Amino acid sequence: MAKPNPKGPSTTVAIACAKCRTPLYRYRKGGKGALVKCFKERIAEDFTQAPGICPGCGSQFARDTLVRGTPAFKIVGGKVSVK
Repeated sequence: MAKPNPKGPSTTVAIACAKCRTPLYRYRKGGKGALVKCFKERIAEDFTQAPGICPGCGSQFARDTLVRGTPAFKIVGGKVSVK
């Protein structure tokens, strides 16, 4: 499969913890679908200290993985909200 476009879309979405509403990322998301994965190269701003862990409540919202040979975070269902 083809690798994702590193530049990606120009519009960004705010990703926050669903439990405590702490901001996690500003992400350049493409398309209208649900947020399933976050490619690391498309993260515009990162507000977390540890990868995949919410700085506010300490819950794990994502797992580190490779998608199509590119580093990404797999989002755990229901743990984040996208605006």
